[in-house]
Amino acid sequence: MTVKEIYGTDFPIILAPMAGITDLPFRILCKEQGADVMVTEMISAKALFYGNKNTLPLMQTEEEEKPIGVQIFGSEPELMGEMAHKIEDKGFSYIDINMGCPVPKIVNNKEGSALMLNSELAGRIVKEVSKAVSLPVTVKFRKGFDADHINAPEFAQIMEENGAAAVAVHGRTRVQYYTGQADWDIIRDVKNAVSIPVIGNGDIFKGEDAVKMRDYTGCDGIMVARGAKGNPWIFREVKAALSGQPIPERPTEEEVISMLLRHAQLSVQYKGEKMGIREMRKHTAWYTTGMHGSSTLRNKVNQVETFDALQELLMR
Repeated sequence: MTVKEIYGTDFPIILAPMAGITDLPFRILCKEQGADVMVTEMISAKALFYGNKNTLPLMQTEEEEKPIGVQIFGSEPELMGEMAHKIEDKGFSYIDINMGCPVPKIVNNKEGSALMLNSELAGRIVKEVSKAVSLPVTVKFRKGFDADHINAPEFAQIMEENGAAAVAVHGRTRVQYYTGQADWDIIRDVKNAVSIPVIGNGDIFKGEDAVKMRDYTGCDGIMVARGAKGNPWIFREVKAALSGQPIPERPTEEEVISMLLRHAQLSVQYKGEKMGIREMRKHTAWYTTGMHGSSTLRNKVNQVETFDALQELLMR
């Protein structure tokens, strides 16, 4: 399949799936700012099987954010295939399999980035999911598990052989988590190793970074993760840079506060006031980083329980 057939555009700018961050309200804001493609937060295949009520909100989408992929994780091939089939008719454009999550409780269950240590099992998972669904199946993984197991190019080939339509590569090992510099050489190596589309991920914090990654690696699309935290404007900057247009001015403090409040409104709308406002505490910290008095503001926001109180605090 071509990049456009999977993602709906020739060079997609994708909001990376991040647990606890890329929920529906935040995805809507990023879409409005120019992100081409969304992906849900990762969803456990076992949780789907057992009907865990917490999985339903993770799968909620709106028409305006499409195309959107659903990301699932697990380590049992047949169960992964069965659950992928169960949710493929929920309006998603593709099924993404998480093989990159570094969190200990995921890795200790032999899921996420632990699968990079067992490429045979990883291949069987992709094969079962690909057989079970009519949607494209993509895989997100890392450079390798640790410095002694750098295997992304070979791993990508196994993913392709077992039916993956595209792969996304984060240029860090599991052991690195998000420290150090992302290795773009490994993204280029993966691109040279497979014939399916390769999405580059790692250290995209401004528009120029996306251009550099595209030109250096030859990747087929860009995935933005931490660079979007408190910064949905990064997508308009990336889009402008990739098309050779002038980079838009960074938002003023007033624009940041306005976006923060819109984010809070959406969060309350979809999650209820109590949970919605509590969810905004971490986002407020990211939105206001670098602002004068931001530390004091964050402490005060952590005591807020209602949208009106948050608005009153931010509009002072």
